[in-house]
Amino acid sequence: MKHFKFPAYLLPLGLLAFHGAAQAEFDLPAVGNVHAPISVAKPEIIPEGSWFTSAELGAITTSGNTTGTSVTGKIDARHETANWSHEFIVSGFFKEDEYENEDGNTERSKSAERFAASAKASLKLLGEHKRAFVIGSHVIDRFGAYTRYSSVAVGHGSRWLNSSDKSLDVELGPGYFAGERATGEDESGLTVRGAAQFRWRVSPSAFFAQTVSVEKGTSNTRSVAETSLSTKINSTMQMKAGFSARNDTSVPDGKKNTDTQTSLTMVYSF
Repeated sequence: MKHFKFPAYLLPLGLLAFHGAAQAEFDLPAVGNVHAPISVAKPEIIPEGSWFTSAELGAITTSGNTTGTSVTGKIDARHETANWSHEFIVSGFFKEDEYENEDGNTERSKSAERFAASAKASLKLLGEHKRAFVIGSHVIDRFGAYTRYSSVAVGHGSRWLNSSDKSLDVELGPGYFAGERATGEDESGLTVRGAAQFRWRVSPSAFFAQTVSVEKGTSNTRSVAETSLSTKINSTMQMKAGFSARNDTSVPDGKKNTDTQTSLTMVYSF
């Protein structure tokens, strides 16, 4: 959907995205699901009771000395009513490498496989840009430090900065997570979740977004940082460059704390 959505992950970008109904003037939206892949900005106004949906797809294929394929995709749907805002996101990332074995035969091996789904409901409170929210997410990451990670959180969100071309939205609240580490161990516990999202309309057709979220628990702190720069092509498409990083402070031996992703995607909204 049209949606622009800790530390040293605010790095340069490298992702393209198409997204629709972009307008030169629009009201930047409240912070979304920061655990999902990067998304672009929603329209200025979503009519009450209507849906706004975007579909994102990117693929990279290499050949020659290095052969492989990587695919990333996402569907982002939002529904607005007078008192509620609902958002549903499904995304996936897949990478497969091709190599020759000792016998000289060509084989394929998966090196990345990640799927995520989330749902968020926000109650519009008295006062501009103030909301109470509940958010739930589930991630399956075959090659991650956590092969399965589910979380739910409630809290309050508000806009701390609101100018003609910039906005900053902040959320804070308690939560709970349950996951399975790469070693097969189950883990769960209470968390405190904080999230912030900064958006900047660089020009009438270019938009920058930086999102950071932290879920701090007793045994692990999970952080997600996402950076994106998108450019309007026409009424239904955008090009986007982006970089994302996910960090877990407690990981099994042999696993790295931080996973990063730089993607090229196209997004079409309807």
